[in-house]
Amino acid sequence: MFKSVIIYTNKLKYLKGFYGNVLGLRILETSNAHFTISIGSSTLTFRESEQPTLYHFAINIPGNQFTLAKHWAIERVTLNREDAVDEIYYSRFEADAFYFEDPAGNVIEFIARRNVDKWSGFSVESLLSLSEVSITTPFVEEVGEQLQSIGIPISGHVDIEPNELNFLGSKDTYILLVPPHRRWYFSKRMSETSPLEIELVEGTRIIVSNEGKTEII
Repeated sequence: MFKSVIIYTNKLKYLKGFYGNVLGLRILETSNAHFTISIGSSTLTFRESEQPTLYHFAINIPGNQFTLAKHWAIERVTLNREDAVDEIYYSRFEADAFYFEDPAGNVIEFIARRNVDKWSGFSVESLLSLSEVSITTPFVEEVGEQLQSIGIPISGHVDIEPNELNFLGSKDTYILLVPPHRRWYFSKRMSETSPLEIELVEGTRIIVSNEGKTEII
């Protein structure tokens, strides 16, 4: 679903060092105002912003590499914990996951789908795609209706729940639609309305403003 995603930060230099040097991801483009990294079949761009922002996003990895991925991550970052554990199995998605944060506080999840295998050691080449991208907005129902109108289905609920975390998408890619001030799982961070742009594989663009209003092009 995700071809490219653009998010914003007031800590561009620190994030470039983190993603490029600490995690070792491939930087495709860079300037004084942005940089773009490769995440499998997706790209993620960080753009300079004067305002602090906060996002959650997840990255798909092969299911059989989960333990290898954890060892790889522990050498580079501190894993987040929830109830004294640093990983979780989501039976609904048949996937294992762990979490950590970047220098801007963005909550990053590596999620290993058990139905996807890759027979190799774990490296940045094991990252398959962006799996989840958060949209935090006070207009949850309105944005949810817009997303459904372009064919992105709601998953797990019958209707959009304005005060809950909503999954929109299918299989292994989802937009997480959430109101402000909700705690991100495996983190002390609270969801914040922040601007972003999503380009879907088929070419549709979803633009979220500073206020959480959504425009679909």
